[in-house]
Amino acid sequence: MERNLAMEVVRVTEAAALSCSRFMGRGDDAAADIAAVEAMRRAFEAIAINGTVVIGEGPDEAIPMLYVGEKVGNGQGAETDVALDALEGAASCAIGGYNALSVIAIAEQGSFLRVPDTYMEKIACGPEGKGVIDLDKSPTDNLKALAAAKGVYLEDLTVVVLDRPRHEKLIREVRAAGARIKLISDGDVSAALATTKPATGIDLLMGTGRAPQGIIAAAALACLGGEIQARLKPRNEAEAGQLRAMSIYDFQRKYTLEDLASGSVTFAATGVTQGEYLDGVRYVKGGAITNSVVMRSATRTVRFLECHHRFDRVPQY
Repeated sequence: MERNLAMEVVRVTEAAALSCSRFMGRGDDAAADIAAVEAMRRAFEAIAINGTVVIGEGPDEAIPMLYVGEKVGNGQGAETDVALDALEGAASCAIGGYNALSVIAIAEQGSFLRVPDTYMEKIACGPEGKGVIDLDKSPTDNLKALAAAKGVYLEDLTVVVLDRPRHEKLIREVRAAGARIKLISDGDVSAALATTKPATGIDLLMGTGRAPQGIIAAAALACLGGEIQARLKPRNEAEAGQLRAMSIYDFQRKYTLEDLASGSVTFAATGVTQGEYLDGVRYVKGGAITNSVVMRSATRTVRFLECHHRFDRVPQY
């Protein structure tokens, strides 16, 4: 991946974040999502890539743009795979909640595991947990191992878990082990990012969420030196059939970070609402301020950007 591409891609997430942030707290997650998708699709037209969406907003028969298989970019350069979520955390944006993001990851063809919109069991953490956590271990054993690797008491750890009924057993075990829990309603990509930033106070992500977001989280963690392991969890026979149609038959397989996202990855994200990892869009006189991150796995370079956008000038997205 070329270095200048990273700075171009972040303009796409900025455009999506600025568009959907107008719907923050207005109670319409569908409208927010549509605004993000439309803005991201327009912004992609100016980016010098020959990209194919492999993780996107849905199948081509269900949505009009940014669907799996759609070509994005201006068609120049080598063919690349694109994993994206124009608005990760649409429900959170709609209620004015936390951790909504616009995210994109780009890599060479074949770098991302291709999965349908099914579910995935995940465990993710920052660099201290690389080679330490293991999806085959119990939550208690993972907490003990991570605490030892970090040189802290287990009781000092904070685990992020999606607030869903399916996680009741997991939550009970984590609490019984003595660790703290932060329940979130949405946004496990943001939570995975937060495990790599000590200031957030978040050490570990555990639980089951959407598989496409797991691939995007893996792309970010590849750039940040973090760790993620996952196992596909189809919810019904229809999803199992979709996986088999993609030549995925072993639903017990444990996927490593390298299985989920490999090669040279470029990742960009822009905050839509306030979050642990990125601030959300703030409107000021004459414009708005966005906070973004852009990174590359090849160099492990991470850049945080605070950008001031003027609305008295037409943005060249």
